[in-house]
Amino acid sequence: MTKSKGRILLVEDDKNLGIVISDFLEMSDYQVIHKENGQEGLHEFFKGSYDLILLDIMLPLVDGFTVAEEIRKHDCMVPIVFMTARSMKEDKIKGFRIGADDYITKPFSTEELKLRINAILRRVNNKSDSGNKLPQYKIGNYTFDFSSHLLSSASGSKRLTKREAELLHLLCLNMNHVLRRDVALKTIWGEDDYFMGRSMDVYITKLRKLLNGDPTVSIVNIHNTGFKLVVPDNN
Repeated sequence: MTKSKGRILLVEDDKNLGIVISDFLEMSDYQVIHKENGQEGLHEFFKGSYDLILLDIMLPLVDGFTVAEEIRKHDCMVPIVFMTARSMKEDKIKGFRIGADDYITKPFSTEELKLRINAILRRVNNKSDSGNKLPQYKIGNYTFDFSSHLLSSASGSKRLTKREAELLHLLCLNMNHVLRRDVALKTIWGEDDYFMGRSMDVYITKLRKLLNGDPTVSIVNIHNTGFKLVVPDNN
């Protein structure tokens, strides 16, 4: 018996499309659970354990954006891929703000979908295999534990989302040096394009707010190049 490559929750209200996607991914050795509305999708997510969520936006009962927001409140790690017929720029930006890992516009080929899923799960697994215990970083008055996604200071602790933690980790690895935009985008988002860049700018703003309790720490824009996490020399 072939070992499953991963467990996928598919939330798609088009029954025929759902069957096509499920059958194709199962032939590619994924285990797929298909639900046809957002309410059932959320119920199934909280009931089970999944390696990836495939999510339509235009869903009955509960729309895909709301489903993703609820998932992110409880799990900042599981990859989410939006599938939608809507190609508006604002929808893509909203999806990435919520914490989506990818966004595929209908109509798409099942082969393309499989390749995107493979790439996302490969990145996730590579990060998991790179070492269970990652170093802690001192950022001024803050301590950042990438393993637990925890940012701590004397005033308390905040658990970061997956994307927030990954971006702060890259900034810490390049502390007081420039982190190039293209490097960050390709490392975390998988590609360098306009929509991914807008999404990264949103996360940079979030990180600035999280670190604003220490005036000696800043994330500086380096024009047309990238960002620099600036910390005191004695950090």
